[in-house]
Amino acid sequence: MDQVPGPPRPTIEQLRHVANHFPIIDSHTHNLILPTDSESIPFESITTEAQGRALRDTFKSLPHLRAARQLRQLYECGEDADWEDILGQRVEWLRSNPQELHKRCFEGVHALLVDDGLADPRKVYPYDSHDEYLQSPSKRIVRIETVAERIMQRLLRDAKEDDLGRPKFLPDVWTDFTDDFEREIQDAVRDPEVAAFKSVVCYRTGLDVEPDYEIAARAVGHPFERYVKSSIRKRSYRIKRKPLNDYIVLRTLEILSEKLPHSDSLAKPMQFHAGLGDNDINLLEANPAYLQQLIEAYPSVPFVILHAAYPYTKEASYLTAVYRHVYLDVGEVFPMISRDGQLTVLREALQLAPGSKLLYSSDGHWFPESFYLAHLQFREVWLEILNEYVQKGDITVFQAIAMTKDILFNNANILYDLRHQAVFDETIRDSPKQLTFNTKPGAESPYHSPSMPPIPPAGATTQPATSGPADPRSGSPFAPVSFPPPPKVPQVYDNQIFDGFMRENAGVRFVYVQWLDYRGSLCTRLVPIKEFIRVIHDGERIYASLSDADSMKNSFSPPEIYLEPDLRSLSRTHSKDSLPSASVFCYWRTESGAPLPSCPRTSLEALINNLQYTYSTTLLVGFELAVTFLSRSSNLDRNQQDVYLPLESTSSLPPLLSDILLALDDLSIELQSFHATESTQGRYVFQFTPQPPLLAVDTLIQSRHVIGQIAATHSARTSLENNVLSSQRTPAPEEASVNISLHPPTYDSNFFVGGVAPHLPAICALTLSSDPRSLNEPLTHKKSGNWTFSCFDSLANPYFALSAVLAAGILGLQAGAGTVMGLEGLHGLGANVARNVNEAKSALNSDGALRQILGEDVVAAVLGLNARHDGGAYQQSMRPSGQFEHDERREVTGAQGGLYDLQGRGSSAYRETTPVHGGLEHDDNRERMVAQPGFEDSQRRGRSPYDAAMGGQPGYEHEERVKKERMEERERAEEEERMRDAARRQETERRQELERRQEGERRQETERGQRVETERGQRAETERGQRAETTEHAGRRVGFDHDDDDDDTSSEDAHEK
Repeated sequence: MDQVPGPPRPTIEQLRHVANHFPIIDSHTHNLILPTDSESIPFESITTEAQGRALRDTFKSLPHLRAARQLRQLYECGEDADWEDILGQRVEWLRSNPQELHKRCFEGVHALLVDDGLADPRKVYPYDSHDEYLQSPSKRIVRIETVAERIMQRLLRDAKEDDLGRPKFLPDVWTDFTDDFEREIQDAVRDPEVAAFKSVVCYRTGLDVEPDYEIAARAVGHPFERYVKSSIRKRSYRIKRKPLNDYIVLRTLEILSEKLPHSDSLAKPMQFHAGLGDNDINLLEANPAYLQQLIEAYPSVPFVILHAAYPYTKEASYLTAVYRHVYLDVGEVFPMISRDGQLTVLREALQLAPGSKLLYSSDGHWFPESFYLAHLQFREVWLEILNEYVQKGDITVFQAIAMTKDILFNNANILYDLRHQAVFDETIRDSPKQLTFNTKPGAESPYHSPSMPPIPPAGATTQPATSGPADPRSGSPFAPVSFPPPPKVPQVYDNQIFDGFMRENAGVRFVYVQWLDYRGSLCTRLVPIKEFIRVIHDGERIYASLSDADSMKNSFSPPEIYLEPDLRSLSRTHSKDSLPSASVFCYWRTESGAPLPSCPRTSLEALINNLQYTYSTTLLVGFELAVTFLSRSSNLDRNQQDVYLPLESTSSLPPLLSDILLALDDLSIELQSFHATESTQGRYVFQFTPQPPLLAVDTLIQSRHVIGQIAATHSARTSLENNVLSSQRTPAPEEASVNISLHPPTYDSNFFVGGVAPHLPAICALTLSSDPRSLNEPLTHKKSGNWTFSCFDSLANPYFALSAVLAAGILGLQAGAGTVMGLEGLHGLGANVARNVNEAKSALNSDGALRQILGEDVVAAVLGLNARHDGGAYQQSMRPSGQFEHDERREVTGAQGGLYDLQGRGSSAYRETTPVHGGLEHDDNRERMVAQPGFEDSQRRGRSPYDAAMGGQPGYEHEERVKKERMEERERAEEEERMRDAARRQETERRQELERRQEGERRQETERGQRVETERGQRAETERGQRAETTEHAGRRVGFDHDDDDDDTSSEDAHEK
């Protein structure tokens, strides 16, 4: 009888297919960083734990060089692309197709277990934000030190040093802490979204944890008292005292060991950081061998030793082999160490550890590329080592395939009780063609995607479920049952930012949607909160039309724009605003949502990203703002036009300044200094704390508006004009300037001396300099990386002005060190400052390099705005002082509107696009102001500045037109005031009704609270009596004394992974 042939034996090709494509349960990861905080973390840190100066040398390490090659594949760069080119291509991906980039980075990942205690929750995405790229939802890992620290912060937030003298204060704090900690851990044990717990005691005090719970509980009293004292005095809640850290670990293990269904059951696992870390770790005490006695003391709690315990992998492998409840996770060494190091780690792990006790994780954090590199490198090295063992005959191909499925999926699925099903096609297929991303449309890229294709679609042969029912959301990217369902429209806004803001500011009823036009004028739309919520959640934009000055026929920008709020700039308005409101700045978009290149905000952001990702350089910008406060003169005849004079240092000035400073503080706008100028009465200089460029400009615009609003409430006005009331044209010696610092400062000379200085004449077309310092010292070097740029006028559009500086600086970086003339080249630089508008326009027209990097749309916007004023109002003459004429600057900027300056625009386009903000009128459009010689109105009416100052009468026709305009303005203002009054009445009625309901609820709550407090006091007294009697219970036996010793605690380390 012929023997029936068995199934064909698996081949090396099948092993390679499984190793490269089998789905991964990534069992230890961290949250992705929010874009708003990504600048604080260098991208090169994805391959190293080094920090500070040590990070500079990582570019020559093998892990970095290997990762750079693999990132070229991911981003489809050329083989000769350097790190700057890679960063530049990354920026293009994030701009053009971030979803596809994230999809590539998470290809082949079935599920994630996320330790969400590494960073401030306000700086990272939620733990489940990755789920749209996975087959199953993410689970949490609870970091126990973070739980304890947040409890202590909550308990001690309002405590004072005087409280330490109260006899029951410390015992009560201890009781509340232990009760709250136990409750939170018990809640996490019951929470199905929590897969495991984690301790970073290795970072804090080492792995030499006291194994006896009774001893640890008796030893914690005095250190806990010192910790409480230190926390109250320093307001730092980081726990780094060995007895207290040991107690937290042991108390968690005690709770995990309780209430198991039977004696052989295992609790939820406990992960321990071991080995690999930054310079804050004590490497000698990071050896997992220290955990042996602790492991023996808690046999029902699975211990997971993380990061291969590198360089103590052999010790960890030994523990994994001899204790049934110990597992070894070989994550983080991919991609943190070289290929040879990774091979050594896996060989040492396999020396003793069974294949069923090994786990894989990426330790991915901050950036999606950290997940990509870890997965790719692990698959490569794991395949290499298994292939070696198969070739030597140590294992069969079948055994190698089974080990691969175990370490990638099955072991974690069982240990963490996930009950997922691996959907996988065993059939070997040709890799599908990859999607290709090109920055230039129509061009084909010669570079292919990374050699890690997606999971093939399910075929006839599938891997059976490891345990539990099939996950209905599992599937292949080619035939998915999507999780979550794909959105019907592209995601426009980050709803998490908006929802978080509304949770903290539930009383907001209106939103001021704001943008800056080409002239530097602030335009506003008042949107009810319900409509704004609908716009955000539906991914819509707000229609608006540009003014005639900004949009001309056949010109550089369409007559209509669609406003897309930048939710990062969303902030509550100050307390003196008449409406419960918030404000937000906007981008300009087309109807289809595409960015408008001529948008001032978009232009600046593009240059910021270019500088950051192409040259690994960031900026901090601190503006100086000079404001003159004016009041209406009371010595006027009835028919005489209003005259405004500087606000003298009388009793009215201190309350005004106090209100302004408090309003700025209310908006979290920080000042470095604030002082009066010696040269001009009523003029004050606000110097703002340096911030990232876009945030700095937003802060400047918001501050100008707030200052004008508060001044209006004191019957005063503000002007940003240079020496606006001087009969002579000499500007004030203290004016606006910009303090700029480069990080790192290595190439600051290339940026400023090699870039900004030679392009200074063209830059003046966007900065509109009127400061006399720009003739003498337009560019000043303070110290390494810190510079002051004085060719900046307060009436210029700050987005365009800063864009010009950044664009010129980038040209200097592109040119390299050979073009830098040295700091001595700054002497006599004032000769390059443009003397008038024509000279600045001509310089910009002829500066092809600057035009190209700024973009022709921006240049056309600036020159087109200037061109409409050629002749007529422009004074083309040169003057001895070499500055822009007063009227030139005003016409170029269109005059800063409303409460910021003394020029009235009066154009219907401005009135249509700029409604009244918060009930404070832009009253310079209703009542023209004539102060001293030099005002634009006097020149438009055909009168000399001398006639205007002496009260000469204009022509009859003009007078009639002015009266008509005033009447129309007043009627509009009265109608707006009536609408605001109605809105305020409705809001008052709503508040009164709400207060009545809240008062009734408070009375009921008070009564309930009194009953609960009485019962709670009785229970607490009974429990304290029982604890006093049962001194054997170590968790409650804590001795306190009143030693004033107070040890310092180190600052919190964000790298405790």
